[in-house]
Amino acid sequence: MSVRELVVSRRDGGTGGEDWTENFEDLPGGAGISIILESTSRAGVGPRLHKHPYAETFVIKRGSATFTIGTEEIVGEAGQVLVVPAETPHKFATGPDGYEAVHIHAAPRFVTDWLE
Repeated sequence: MSVRELVVSRRDGGTGGEDWTENFEDLPGGAGISIILESTSRAGVGPRLHKHPYAETFVIKRGSATFTIGTEEIVGEAGQVLVVPAETPHKFATGPDGYEAVHIHAAPRFVTDWLE
């Protein structure tokens, strides 16, 4: 496998900007994870309540989001990393200044059980 085959790029060819989401599964090199890259300038958006059979890690790069993890709420902010354990119901809503983050799923493909 060449080094070029190990690079994953956005399908739209973009390198930045606001209001885009990209999902990546079956990453090369045996990464064993899947990721969501998300950037939005909008407040109050995010997925409804769901869970995964594996942990999900949120690396927040910009802005904030209010997360519901199990029965607790926490505001995650830029520079923080939040880890949601396997089988734990969770959702989030982006903050007033938007949100940019990398969501790391501890599995090569997404498995989601939508609860609402």
